[in-house]
Order: sequence, then structure tokens, then C-alpha cells
Amino acid sequence: MVCSLTAALMAVPVTAHAQIPVLCSESALVAAVNVANAAGGETLALAPFCTYSLTSAHGSASDGPVGLPPITTSITMAGLGTVIARDPSAPAFRVLEVQGDANVPGTNGQLTLAAITVRGGNAPAPYPGGGITDRGGAVTLVSSSVTGNSAVAGGGIYVDNGAVSLTASSVTGNSATSAGGGIYRNSGVVSLLVSDVSRNAPNNCAPAASVPGCAD
Repeated sequence: MVCSLTAALMAVPVTAHAQIPVLCSESALVAAVNVANAAGGETLALAPFCTYSLTSAHGSASDGPVGLPPITTSITMAGLGTVIARDPSAPAFRVLEVQGDANVPGTNGQLTLAAITVRGGNAPAPYPGGGITDRGGAVTLVSSSVTGNSAVAGGGIYVDNGAVSLTASSVTGNSATSAGGGIYRNSGVVSLLVSDVSRNAPNNCAPAASVPGCAD
């Protein structure tokens, strides 16, 4: 596991910001994301083996409520066996949203997750993207997983005019009521490198053949 974390951190882009440690609590993570957005970007060192359980939405967007404040700058979240999850008893909301200038003018959302699991998001109908929605920004997953999320489309990940890259990561066990249980690429680019997108319902990726290397 330590070797896995080391490899993940080596793949994380280096920034000029010092890492900010984030205590294992919902309020601490929400506050840290707000601080990072206000500072123009930060690297957040999440607590190892912690489950950050989100009991309510702490952000909103044109496409529905979001568990954490929308990512509008360059933020890296590095963990070790760390989980960010919507509490099963909480109202419906997606876990994460990244906003980029292509869709949300004035934003520059770039999110990197290293050794982190995103779980249990549930975007309320008619909104897509249960786990992560990329609205014109950039999302990079390294040694991370997106699992147990649901939405109308893009149960795990929804991409609209953005860029998503997965390295040694997985998108499994997610569901959609229409298509793209794992990943739905409305527009933009999705790249998979030694990553697993499988066991999603009703299919793994949509539209058909929209994600190279994904068995639809």
C-alpha cells in the first residue's frame, strides 16, 4: 500500500503550494476545499484510511447539488485508503464537480485524486454525474476508484467539454437509469491507462465507442 501511495504521489503534478493536512471530518474537508479555491489552488493531504462521510450538500451548480464545494481552481487531494462518500441517509447529491472555463466562465477547475475512493454519490434526476461531474475542467485519477454512485447518466463520471484521465484506477459498480453507468462522455476527452471500467449498469461507457479502451 505504501508503494502504491508513493507511485500515486509521483504521478501528481507538482505545484508551488505546500500540502495542507485535512483532519478526518466532513467540516474539515469542506473548509479545506473552500480555502484551496480561494487561494487559487492547493494540495490537500487527506487523512489516511479515513472515510469523509458527507451528510449534506455543501455546494450547488446549474446541474444540481454537490457534496463538496465545486472545484474552480487547481486542487490535488492525496490520500491513502481514503474515501469520500455521500452518507447513505443523506439527501441525493453528487460527490464532486469540477468547473472549467469551457462551461463555467471564470473558473479553472483542475482536480487530481491520488489513492482516493469516491463512493455513494446520487445525482437527483434529471441531473447526470453521480460520483464526479467534469464541466469543462480537468480531472485526473491516479490509483483511485469511483464506485457505488448513480445518476440518470454517468453514474460514476460525467464529462461535458472537459478532460478526464485515469491511471491505475477503476470505475466499477456504478449505475445509470439511462446510459453510461460507469462513464458518460457528452463531449470532451476521456483517457484510460491501465485502468478498469467494468461491472457498471446498464453499460460501462456511453455513447458507444466514445471512450477508447472501454468495453461499452
